[in-house]
Amino acid sequence: MQYADTLVLPDGEAKKTMDVLGMIMDKALELGLDRKVTLVALGGGVIGDMVGFAAAIYQRGVNFIQVPTTVMAMVDSSVGGKTGVNHPKGKNMIGAFHQPQCVFIDTNTLSTLPDRELQSGVAEVIKYGLIRDADFFQWQEENMEKILGRDPSALRYAIKRSCENKAEVVKADELEAGVRATLNLGHTFGHAIENGSGYGTWLHGEAVAIGTAMAATMSARMGWIDDALLKRTYDILINANLPVELPLDSPMDKETFLKLMSVDKKVADGQLRLILLKGALGNCVFTGDFDEEAMKETIDEFVAECVGKKQAA
Repeated sequence: MQYADTLVLPDGEAKKTMDVLGMIMDKALELGLDRKVTLVALGGGVIGDMVGFAAAIYQRGVNFIQVPTTVMAMVDSSVGGKTGVNHPKGKNMIGAFHQPQCVFIDTNTLSTLPDRELQSGVAEVIKYGLIRDADFFQWQEENMEKILGRDPSALRYAIKRSCENKAEVVKADELEAGVRATLNLGHTFGHAIENGSGYGTWLHGEAVAIGTAMAATMSARMGWIDDALLKRTYDILINANLPVELPLDSPMDKETFLKLMSVDKKVADGQLRLILLKGALGNCVFTGDFDEEAMKETIDEFVAECVGKKQAA
């Protein structure tokens, strides 16, 4: 067996920084690694994103392999080649598209995953059903208890179907020029929540769950989806033990949301674009052509009782 050097990195969104990325660069240079090296990311989404970005920029690009150990990483971040780190002014604002040579998924690693982390990953599973796979969404409604109970067969199917959905989208739009952006349902609101609340306060999937509830609420407010689909969206998030509202002690207010959303990666020519549900289950749009007042009213609804709004007032 060929010898492999290892480096243990601090985990969590608060550690997804240029400083921690520098630890990888320092180690690679200290070891004198050449362009034939292959980096292996063993861990959750934060580790995969940072190691992938390191591989993208070390000596202008080296190979890397993803070995995800969380549901979030297995169903989303390890697939598709997005890599990067956070910046104080925005999440994932520094990064590159760099595809892994392969992704190894062993669902046995989930046996030690904390319940909160598992539930966070399920937020991304739910997303696929909402935006493009109505049959998968219905299966989730019927099998959520099994997923949360770590039933091996249910977990494997949820992960497999999620990866198939993402791979189909990435194949059609690798660099996110169009349809791939739809994979970010709830993320524009969610990234603002993560940043504005302080990285590490929320797990990524938790913030995305609240963001998904906000996107669905806004879609219903504009008449783009019916009340029945709005209820199903809330119900499945709640059944997955995911948050669908901000807590009373949240520092978020409307101004914070709008400021952070204005620097989202999906902004083009100064125009904010959102992924919103439209039509029957399994359909969505990526658009800047929406009712801005409906967005602001939705934000107002979600921050109404938050300490952040009260302090701003």
